[in-house]
Amino acid sequence: MTPTAAASPEPTAVATAGTAVTAPSQPTLLAAGSVRLPRGSTARLVRRDIRADGTLPVPDGVTEVTWWGSELAAARGAAVLAGHVNWQGNVGPFAELWQAEHGGPIEVTDRHGRLHRYRITEVHTVAKNDLPRRAPDLFAQHDPHRIVLVTCGGRWVGGRLGFEANRIVVGQPD
Repeated sequence: MTPTAAASPEPTAVATAGTAVTAPSQPTLLAAGSVRLPRGSTARLVRRDIRADGTLPVPDGVTEVTWWGSELAAARGAAVLAGHVNWQGNVGPFAELWQAEHGGPIEVTDRHGRLHRYRITEVHTVAKNDLPRRAPDLFAQHDPHRIVLVTCGGRWVGGRLGFEANRIVVGQPD
């Protein structure tokens, strides 16, 4: 994900494997149109289309994630959720993806409140300049249904890239 002009030029927290993410101590009911990550962090879903230049849509802050691709109840295709690791000095829920492990749970509720459960089956760290080459496989809409979570992280390099890498977590329906 490429930062926009509203993103802070020098992040106060860089997400890496050692970054701590605070999560609620007790599970709570998940609001309609939300995602809950394995450690309990949540964010609100905002449906957006892929941009005309083929880039992933990005959210307007850390409390929401953009969703494009397949529907949650689809038989085929990736439901892609993209969220910021941080924004204007605030660490977001998707920073948690840097600690994601195989087998971890992901829960998503659609706008009607129906719960969809997934288990993490893949965790990838992809260099930003390698993402366009890998995108057809990672985000394919012809493969069996799955959820794909995307965020930035690693070292801050600034410019058009922002962070040097993307963290991509794939989950299969549970």
